This record gives sequence, structure tokens and C-alpha cells, in this order.
Amino acid sequence: MKKIWLLLFCAIVSMEFAQAQTWIWYPGDYEIWLGNQMNNRRTERGAFYPPVWKTYTHYDVVDFRHRFELAKPEEISIVAEGRYAVKLDNVLLPDMPKTLKLSPGMHILNIKVYNPLTPPALYVQGQTVKTDSNWTVSCLDKVSVKELNQHKQTWGVVYVKAGSWNFNNSSQLPSRYALARKPQAALSEEKVGQGILYDFGKETFGYVVLEKLAGIGHIGIYYGETPEEALDMLHCETYDRIQVADSVVSDAITGECFKKKTPNYTMKNSKAFRYVYVVPERSVEYEKLSMEYEYAPLTYRGVFRCNDEELNRIWDVAAYTLHLTTREFFIDGIKRDRWAWSGDAIQSYLMNYYLFFDQETVKRTIWLLRGKDPVTCHINTILDYTFFWFLSIYDYYMYTGDKDFVMQIYPRMQSLMDYVLERRNANGMVEGLHGDWVFIDWPDGELDKKGEVSFEQILFCRSLETMVQCARLVGNEADVKKFVELSEDLRNKLLPAFWNEEKKAFVNSRLQGVQSEEVTRYANMFAIFYNYLNEQQKKDIKTSVLLNDSVTRIITPYMRFYEMEALCSIGEQENVLKDIKSYWGGMLREGATSFWEKYNPQERGTQHYAMYNRPYGKSLCHAWGASPIYLLGKYYLGVKPVKEGYKEFAITPVLGGLKWMEGSVPTPHGDIHVYMDKKIVKVKATEGKGYVYINSKKHPKTSAGVVEKVSDGTYRIYIDTREEVVIKY
Repeated sequence: MKKIWLLLFCAIVSMEFAQAQTWIWYPGDYEIWLGNQMNNRRTERGAFYPPVWKTYTHYDVVDFRHRFELAKPEEISIVAEGRYAVKLDNVLLPDMPKTLKLSPGMHILNIKVYNPLTPPALYVQGQTVKTDSNWTVSCLDKVSVKELNQHKQTWGVVYVKAGSWNFNNSSQLPSRYALARKPQAALSEEKVGQGILYDFGKETFGYVVLEKLAGIGHIGIYYGETPEEALDMLHCETYDRIQVADSVVSDAITGECFKKKTPNYTMKNSKAFRYVYVVPERSVEYEKLSMEYEYAPLTYRGVFRCNDEELNRIWDVAAYTLHLTTREFFIDGIKRDRWAWSGDAIQSYLMNYYLFFDQETVKRTIWLLRGKDPVTCHINTILDYTFFWFLSIYDYYMYTGDKDFVMQIYPRMQSLMDYVLERRNANGMVEGLHGDWVFIDWPDGELDKKGEVSFEQILFCRSLETMVQCARLVGNEADVKKFVELSEDLRNKLLPAFWNEEKKAFVNSRLQGVQSEEVTRYANMFAIFYNYLNEQQKKDIKTSVLLNDSVTRIITPYMRFYEMEALCSIGEQENVLKDIKSYWGGMLREGATSFWEKYNPQERGTQHYAMYNRPYGKSLCHAWGASPIYLLGKYYLGVKPVKEGYKEFAITPVLGGLKWMEGSVPTPHGDIHVYMDKKIVKVKATEGKGYVYINSKKHPKTSAGVVEKVSDGTYRIYIDTREEVVIKY
């Protein structure tokens, strides 16, 4: 027995030693810096267009610390992004040593790195001593007694767990990270006026390449998601103008000059487009136009197929839309903003869990959006986007089981919630104050956002409940008690404040204690899937609001995401399927190759492209347009985690009017495959355990497990096998 335990111990130790060392930094710093690089690439009609919210920066000096014990001597190598100083056992070493010999015994290693340009980062390589998750870091800022007590530390600075990603090679500098590229050719070209119009066949993103560029003079390059936009040189959203002079190419917009080292010239800023219109002066010529397609190298793990080919096409285009907008971070759209927005991002996270299951991009985006302390404004300046940020964290934990991330981010949850709590009114509710943007949605008509808006209070209440869940995870019992009281108090106020028995719905707002007359879909649909209502109230809202055409309709995929989730949560998959085919299918019938920021079926022709009082202001590739990925995975295939990281799952497949469907949903270490037709359900789960729920008129038969009756017409089968389970119903 001792021998077995010894072998197990050795195996564990070997695995620990075998873990690759990686670059580390102060948590959130690299993410903020990288986000600044991305966010500030936006241009509009050739003009630089920085973000409209507060921009944070990284710490210039970071202290990296590691406590360890060596059984034998060891030599380590040190690489840093920045100047650095090394202390071993509190003794400052001379110079900037690239290697260091360590003697057996207990040691404390401190390496301070200074870099005002890029985040201070460190890479240490040794047999056992190496930069990994065991290191802690400090920004060297003096902090309060409260914070010191929270971290159980008594000195003047707080050390926290280091941040990292997957930069596992000393030459793989974090500051030089770039997305992957590959060549892509235009599918067709057409002489139009003084130039040539190139069509790449579908929405794409990257850098235009002019091959064998020669001559002296100007070239205008005009980009468009449609041919109308590319050909409209006065109004297209993005363009390039370059000056060619022998071996030098100058950017006419920025004034930057570049030596043309090869016959081909690649544009310096990426653009989103399908069409490119090139107008050269007669003295300038090029042989061919192509592009370098820029993308995040992700694996499509989620799958969905069914008997309806239009729905299959919708899923494919939704997946492509999400991939195009998954970059260094989850961004809104690739043409106009190219920014990370919290309300957009939370939907991308959810869709990602059913397609890529890319945890790292989720974490990077959450860090970027939060920024630094002290908090001086809402995330993206938007009240509701602050609440979506809170909600995204527990969602992430449920899908991934990554408790370490919650532990790391929790202090910034606390400080952001403190900011929210300080801005409540006398009723304990939130209102849009000076500097706040109460967004909600781009509505079809006017939307009153004054006073206590019911939608915001519901999100606020859910955020307080999220604080309870996360406080329990990190073991902060004082916060658990605090946020239980706050969340229960607010929840008890929701119905008295906003429910109108005559209208059988939540009203939009309350001003000076008086309910408005307006009923919108927003608060009502969120109250349904947050389970803030009894069953009768849910039925009332379904009739009086969600299936009531007299209530102002939603024309953005953004809020249709939640409207359809609410309907699916109360068993309306057949209606939702019709809506998916009508709304997203409508975009396909208009020629969409990726899904749009907004779609109004009543518009015609070029009206579809206009937004923000600009003829081509609308984004025709917007992340929130990809929501069928999430809806089909969670509410048709019916897969969701019940315990963190899919330790336990629930599978409730619903055809919703389809004849058959099948697909796979990714999990942290495997996947769950589901097939369903009108007679059979097949399930194969490579990770976790859970129940399959079946609605059936007769008692189902199963190839494994025991069928239990849940209620009239509803049965469940427990799945605890890696083999396929066949259920006949």
C-alpha cells in the first residue's frame, strides 16, 4: 500500500514539475494594456476614434514574489519585459542577473520589474522554480487596514495571485502578441467608374494587400459591408488613402511613412468589409488586390444540425459571426466600434460556452471591462452594463468550475458594488445619475428612462444575488450576510413598486412613487427567467406582454436574445423557432453573410444599412446577432450545467416543431452529444453526471439507468456513464 501511495505522490510531483513555466504579470494589467491597443484601432472616416469611457493603464512597477524550498541546488534563468531588480532572501543582488544559482533550503525571491510602456512581465525558468500560478504579485500601492485584514497581511502592500495566459516560451513576449493571419483572395472584381470593386464573397476582417505596387501618386481604398457602401466614397465608414513614391509608401491619413521592402504593400490597420473599391491615380499601378485575413485560432466544438436547412444555415452564420467578433477580446462588431462592451460581451460569453468554450477570452474581457480601482464611473459609462459585468462572473463559474478566477476578481467586484451602493436613492434603488448612461436597448420608438426604471432594479437585484453566490465561494461570510439582506430587501420591493395588476405586467418605471403607464418587454422578460414571479404571473406576462403585438416590439438581436430566452424558459420553443426563422432568416434573405446589429423587417433596400443618422452606420457583423448558438444549445438540445463546471448537468431536449435534431455542447473537459427525433433521444456525455428530462405521453424506455416520473407527462433518467444512452419515448 505504501508503495502505491509513493508512486502516486511521485506522479503528482512529476506532473507539477512538468507544468510549463509561463509569463506572469499583475492580474488585469496585461488585459487592460492589450485592450487599449485593440480599442484604439478604431477609425471613423479616417479619423482616430478612441473609447468614450475612462481608460485605465497598467502599473509601472510590479513586485513578483515566490516562497519555495529546495531539496538540492538549482539554477534559474530570468527574462523580463522591463528593467528589473532581484532580491534573494531580502538581499539585493547587483546588476540585472540573467541567471541565478539557488542553494538548498527555504528562500524568498522578489523581482521588481519597471516598465511604463508595456505591462511589467516576468518569466523565470528552472527545474522546480518557475513562474506559474504559485507566484504572487504586488503593485506596491499602500492600502487600507481593511484590505490588509481581508488578505490576512500585516505589511503595507498586498500580494495577490499573479495573472497569466499561455505565453509559455521565454521568446514569446506578451507585448508582441498578435492574432493569426492567413492569405485570402477576392472572389470577383468589377471595373466601376475610375476604380475596381472587389468582392470577397462574405463579411471578413483583416488587412488589404496591394500586390506589385509601383509608380508615383495616390490610391484611395474604400471599404464596405455592401457594394453601396464601398462605392460611396463620401459616406463609407472606413477608408485608406496612401501616397506611393518609389520605395516609400505614406499613409495620407496618419502621415506615417513606410519603406516598401517588397513589391507588395500591406495596409497597417485592419478593416471589416466584404467589398473593397480601389481608385488609383493613372501614374500608380498594382497587379492584384488580396488580403490577410486576421482571426482568433479557435476550435468549433459546438455542433447543431436538424431537418430544417434554413435553421442549419442560421446556426452556421451565427457561428461565423461570433468567430469574427471573437478577437483579443469579445467585441461588439468588427466594422464600427471594435470595442469591448459589457452588455454585448455577456452574450458572447454565453454563446461561446456553446460553440468554442474559450475560457481565456472570457477572463481577459472581464478583466479589461472592470479596469482599476478607484471606481469613478459605470462600466462603459452604462448603468445596466455594470450589472451585466457582475452577472457574467457567476455564469463563468457555473460553466467552467474555475473558482480561482472568482477568488482573484472578487476584490474588484466588491469595490464596484460599493460604488453602486453609494449611488442608491432613498428607496434603495438605482437611477441614472449625472454621467450615467441608462441604455437598455435601441428601441423601436421612445423609451422613458427617467426615475426608477424597473429593468434596472431587476438587474441590480440579480447582481446583489450574484454577490451572495461569489462571497460564499471565496468564504467571505460578512459579505454573504450583507448581500443577502440587501438582495432580499430589494426583491421584496419589486412587485409592490412595479407590478400593475390591471395590466398584468411590470410597468416600465416609477417616478416620485407614481407608476408609469408604459409597459415594455424588458423588465417582464428578465423577471421570468430570473424566476422572480409565480407561475400565474409568468402566464399573465406571456399573454399580456410577450405574445402581445400591441406592446412595442424589440428590433435588436440584443434584447431579442433575452425575449426568446424568457419564452423558451416557459416552454414556448415552437413560437421561438418561428421567430428565429423569421428574424434571422429574414437577414439571410436580405443577403446577410453575418448577423446584424439591428434588423427591422419593415425596412427596404439601403434602409437596412443606416443607423446613428449615417447611411452605413449599422454594423452588419455584430456579436449579439449570434444568439441562436446559445438558444439552440440550451433550449433545444437542452444542455446546461447544474453544478459548476458540468459536474452535474441537465439535458431537456425539445424539438420545438423540428422533426429531428442533433448536436454537441462543449464542457470543460469533454462534450455532451444529443440526438432527438419524435420517437428517440440519444445522449452521450464524456464528462459529468446528470439527468435527462423527457416530456412524453407514455412511460419512456431507456438503455441505461432508471426512468423516474417527475410529474404528469414529464420523466427523467439519471446519466452516469460515458456510453451512449438511448431513450425511447
